[in-house]
Amino acid sequence: MPRARTDTTEAEHDVVRNNHCLLGLIAVLALGALGATRAAAAHASAYDQLIRSDNPAMYLAMSSPSAGRETDLSGRGHTGTYHPARSYPAQSRLPNGDPVATFDGATQYLEVPDANDLSVTSRGELTIEAWIRPDTLQFPSQEGSGYVHFLGKGAPNQQEYAARMYSKVNDEARPNRISGYAFNLAGGLGSGSYSQVPVRAGAWILVDIVINTRITTATYPTGYVKIFTNGQLKDTTGLDQFDVVPGNGTAPLRIGTRDFASYFQGAIGKVALYLHELTPDQMLSHQHAMVV
Repeated sequence: MPRARTDTTEAEHDVVRNNHCLLGLIAVLALGALGATRAAAAHASAYDQLIRSDNPAMYLAMSSPSAGRETDLSGRGHTGTYHPARSYPAQSRLPNGDPVATFDGATQYLEVPDANDLSVTSRGELTIEAWIRPDTLQFPSQEGSGYVHFLGKGAPNQQEYAARMYSKVNDEARPNRISGYAFNLAGGLGSGSYSQVPVRAGAWILVDIVINTRITTATYPTGYVKIFTNGQLKDTTGLDQFDVVPGNGTAPLRIGTRDFASYFQGAIGKVALYLHELTPDQMLSHQHAMVV
């Protein structure tokens, strides 16, 4: 009787070795990412700990522009990368002394790869929060009627949301208005809310934008967009304003710009996304923790 074959070829050994190497590399990368998150969390400030206690889906402190990347302090792995390479934003300080990125208003931005939990559709609720400090009232690299996007997730036919600030002089007589918009994926007019209060160059502002498709009322039959500045509700607008039904697009999240049509000049810090609507008390606690 023929003997059963028990030997393996050298090629088969190579396949096994390569698979082991690949698995080892994946494990090393995963441990490295976990280690980076733990290291960043270990150095988190009291403010960072407060934000993490509110369960963000992404939290970028925006504290390490010179390193070229930002670790997601939520632990969900949404690492951000600064651009352009080797021409990273400068660093300045928030009111509580924490370091923060300062964008030049011409080419600099941070990008986070697309992920389901960066979209409204993940849970039907999304709160976008950021501290911004405009260093000019008239932005040099603007778009449209005279505004810049300081963050957003959108590309042609992949539009989702945007946070916008107008220059002091613009074609719509909206001096330094701060707005938040939700869009259909196809783009067009977005349903949005705004804050129209005097803005001073060099002053910090806490901005919270809420997009909610889960809570519906007779006034807001398909949901709404809200905007808060410094913990105070400024405006609420129904998503039915322009029949917006938020979708799950493929565009990355960018900070400092949205789609390279305009760039924010100034500092942006403590950018957090939550898959729930923050309460006004939570927003006020963030504002007080920063400025007191």
